[in-house]
Amino acid sequence: MFIKHQGNFKSIFSLLIHIIALSASLLATQNALASKCEKEWPAWELFKKTFVSGDGRVVDLSGARKPTVSEGQAYALFFALVANDKPTFQRVLSWTENNLAGGDLTARLPAWQWGQREDNSWGVIDKNSASDADLWLAYTLGAAGNAWKEKRYSAMSGLLAQRILNEETADLPKLGLTLLPAPNGFALSPNTWKLNPSYIPLQLLRWFEFNEKDERWKQIADSSQKIIIGASPKGFTADWTIYDSEKGFLIDSNGAEKGAGGYNAIRVYLWTGMLASRDPDRATLLKILQPMVSLIDNTGYPPEYIDIMTGEVKSPGSSGFSAATLPLLQASGAKKASVQQQLRIQAQPIKSDAYYDQVLSLFAMGWQDKRFRFDAKGGVDLQWRHFCWKLF
Repeated sequence: MFIKHQGNFKSIFSLLIHIIALSASLLATQNALASKCEKEWPAWELFKKTFVSGDGRVVDLSGARKPTVSEGQAYALFFALVANDKPTFQRVLSWTENNLAGGDLTARLPAWQWGQREDNSWGVIDKNSASDADLWLAYTLGAAGNAWKEKRYSAMSGLLAQRILNEETADLPKLGLTLLPAPNGFALSPNTWKLNPSYIPLQLLRWFEFNEKDERWKQIADSSQKIIIGASPKGFTADWTIYDSEKGFLIDSNGAEKGAGGYNAIRVYLWTGMLASRDPDRATLLKILQPMVSLIDNTGYPPEYIDIMTGEVKSPGSSGFSAATLPLLQASGAKKASVQQQLRIQAQPIKSDAYYDQVLSLFAMGWQDKRFRFDAKGGVDLQWRHFCWKLF
């Protein structure tokens, strides 16, 4: 009888040892996966190391005075969310609130530019806000609140969204409620306004429309689609466009870009390419922008600047511009052009200290690698939530 029980004890003991070993193995695997979930985007890690200070300021190294703009802060927040990098997210958010919004993002929109002033002091250089940065900031806070279950982020998103509607929009005759580039400086006369088609990513506007439950967001989405089309009369988008309530969309001939498409417009192709396949405006915009797709296919590169009426290319764009056009090329089915641009990026790697090119690349390559995708309602589908959600 004792021998029989002894055999049972040995079996139970062996089973316990097996369970302990298995648990240790699972724990080690879980820890390894958790580490991977937190630090699995090398491009983001390089961006942080190069451009994000320890206290959360995104520094544009190309400027002599090392400026910071609200756009850079908002983009960094989005990339931190995509990377599931909550500590960096919070540092960037805190710096933004403390330095661009007087310590309170619930009370005011962030100033768009901060840096070294003429008297060598540091602080806000221009307190006017930038609506594109504000959109990305409010959107990313909302997405982060949902992904990380942080009610504070969601509440801040809602308050910023309302402030954008109240302070950065105007009801333009024959165009409707429109997002202005900033609260001040873009109403040129009682009948004309200066607008920026790259400031209005439709996927973000969709998200506000479905999540904020304010009919004004649908109106802004409708006018935004018209702005993109109006600023692209020949299929090449302008950096800036003039809207005249009597004459419609006009060339911004007095602006610094003289009506050309360049460093602002490149984002229109990027945002359009990343639209969800079921977005109601995707097919229309892809058709409108087909001339740019054909031009890239024919020349082998996107233009740095282009005459939007003649299609004359003034100079080739950087590899960062090549990255920015990849989603559009892929959405358009331009396989040869897409391969060309990927080879161009490999042959001429994006400089690690080129702030804007790195931003364009993080958006485009992150999207291409499926680290994030936008759905038809503007929501962002984050890869790490599928891979890591059981770990947190």
